[in-house]
Amino acid sequence: MKEHWFWWCVMLAVLVWYSTVTVYIAVRGAKDIKGMLGRLKNRDDLD
Repeated sequence: MKEHWFWWCVMLAVLVWYSTVTVYIAVRGAKDIKGMLGRLKNRDDLD
């Protein structure tokens, strides 16, 4: 591992970045879906 420290650091940075983006997209997507379902429910109540 000592001879490949640079690649370990790059791999760790990529994993942290990918995990952060994945969690961010999941949270925002869940929020968007919840809002969409709320708007659809309100629209159905008007009919």
